[in-house]
Amino acid sequence: MLGRSPEQKESAVALTRQTMTDEQRKSVALEYLKAFDNGGVTSTGESILELFAPDAQVAFPKWGIANGREEIGRMFGAVGATLKSIRHDYANFNWIFSGSDVVVCEGTSYGEHQDGPWRAGVPEWGAGRWCDVFEIRDWQIHRCFIYLDPDYAGKDTARYPWLADVAAAPDVVPA
Repeated sequence: MLGRSPEQKESAVALTRQTMTDEQRKSVALEYLKAFDNGGVTSTGESILELFAPDAQVAFPKWGIANGREEIGRMFGAVGATLKSIRHDYANFNWIFSGSDVVVCEGTSYGEHQDGPWRAGVPEWGAGRWCDVFEIRDWQIHRCFIYLDPDYAGKDTARYPWLADVAAAPDVVPA
């Protein structure tokens, strides 16, 4: 179109979508998970927030939905402040591809929370199993909803009848 300013031309480009393969979307999701394990720093030394679109959404249990990079940064800061370390078990991920921008990753993790250590499967009812639902396009995460038990150290047992014996004697396995 004739007579368009550079800003108008740039905004038209921002609306286009690059076609990505499932493997490319998976690589963006993996970069995010590895950056989380690396204190929020990507393999190129950038902030994990650079992996997100400026208007991205991230949901985390007991925190809610963060909108935009600034709020996502506050969420990650709040959650990260409770963790001394975290590692995701990359070799055991289960990837689900939808044929669209949506990619699902199911996996396990281990690490140390401010209230104590955790490892998926130890105990079986404890934290460490998670599922992330990503929407990835144009090489950026536009949406990431995180599903997990945020009680990493397994201290919240009194409120669940099936864990009542565990609260009294931590070595007891629920029936």
